Amino acid sequence: MDRFPFPDDLIAAQREWHDTYRALSAPRPRHAAELRRHLLLLSVRIHWHPWWSTPAGWSPAARVELRRLTAAGNRRADAA
Repeated sequence: MDRFPFPDDLIAAQREWHDTYRALSAPRPRHAAELRRHLLLLSVRIHWHPWWSTPAGWSPAARVELRRLTAAGNRRADAA
């Protein structure tokens, strides 16, 4: 069982943030301005997600765990 029950849309946004960041960090990325705008949009979407207002989301450890869970492209195992 997961320690933090992250909603799927929050996990997807954080994964997309990592993907966009990696694309932007490449040498001479194509469409850099578009990537920067998208990264900013995702940052706002993640930061202001309603889940952070729930008791489970109050912990700073939850934000760290979300980044850890999504940074390497890890997929959350579905509970049976």
